Amino acid sequence: MNAPVASTKDSLIIAGVELNSRLFLGTAGYPNQSIMVDAVAASGCDIVTMSIRRVSLDKRGSDTLSLLKGKRFLPNTAGCETARDAILTAELAREALDTNWIKVEVIGDRETLYPDVAELLEATRHLVDDGFVVLPYCTDDPVVCQRLADAGAAAVMPMGSLIGSGMGVANPANIELICRRSSVPVVIDAGIGTASDAAIAMELGASAVLLNTAVAKADDPVLMAAAMRRAVEGGRLSWRAGRIPRRGRAEPSSPQFGLVGS
Repeated sequence: MNAPVASTKDSLIIAGVELNSRLFLGTAGYPNQSIMVDAVAASGCDIVTMSIRRVSLDKRGSDTLSLLKGKRFLPNTAGCETARDAILTAELAREALDTNWIKVEVIGDRETLYPDVAELLEATRHLVDDGFVVLPYCTDDPVVCQRLADAGAAAVMPMGSLIGSGMGVANPANIELICRRSSVPVVIDAGIGTASDAAIAMELGASAVLLNTAVAKADDPVLMAAAMRRAVEGGRLSWRAGRIPRRGRAEPSSPQFGLVGS
């Protein structure tokens, strides 16, 4: 018997672009580029992220672009601490990679790597007005996510927990609320440590998950990438199916009447 499959196609659409995978994968921190390429393939992702600061503007010095030809690149403004720097970096990314998609990061605290919300909103508004498809990395605050969507963000990317921490979804109630209310796709970004974290994020209603360290620093990055692929797919199917209510008491799945010998 064939395994059951989802009844209808369930693609993710961002800024009019249809994506078959709901897993976005970063390209930094792998033991070597060969493992990175194999991990990207195992993940099944359509989108790969890259810091524009790792890209040579004269198109030399990095062969990641050629190695991952056919993938959609999502450059990011990692390392920027002001809206001005993020805007300049996004413009450089558009020039270097010939894409108007940008993941906007504006960091307000170097220890926690928390986003600076005021600067992030300013950068988002400016870049949207300049024709960019903006995906901002933000806190897990429903109000902030709504403000970014109102500013024209094509998706919002609230943190699951601290970048690189592997702590998973630290505040599931907030994430569920953001997903339920958001008018744009919600991509959980940062803090994912293992496959179950990714599944939980999807079960809360997320549209996608973006991760890097959980795969790049795993003992076997390629195997972890494959696990993440299945976790995201399984979590999405679980969300679509709808979980049973939580109860504080036992409830038998079999009838209690008509038992043999009763």
